[in-house]
Amino acid sequence: MNEVELVRLKQRIEDAKASTAELKGQQNALMKQLKNDWKCDSVAEAEKLMAKMEKELDALNKQIETGLRELEEKYNE
Repeated sequence: MNEVELVRLKQRIEDAKASTAELKGQQNALMKQLKNDWKCDSVAEAEKLMAKMEKELDALNKQIETGLRELEEKYNE
């Protein structure tokens, strides 16, 4: 490698370090938001919570659909 290539490589390494630091900061901010908003300490906990909430949402949707059908049957008679 010549001097120009080494300077370019050094710049790429510095850019990668800066990018890594920025991404780490974003990750920390997102994890803090996850903790504050949803009381989850990890992505795995958040995924479990999301699965639980999806099941609850499905159950509520079924209740709404059932209620709507009952109302339609009652008022369409």
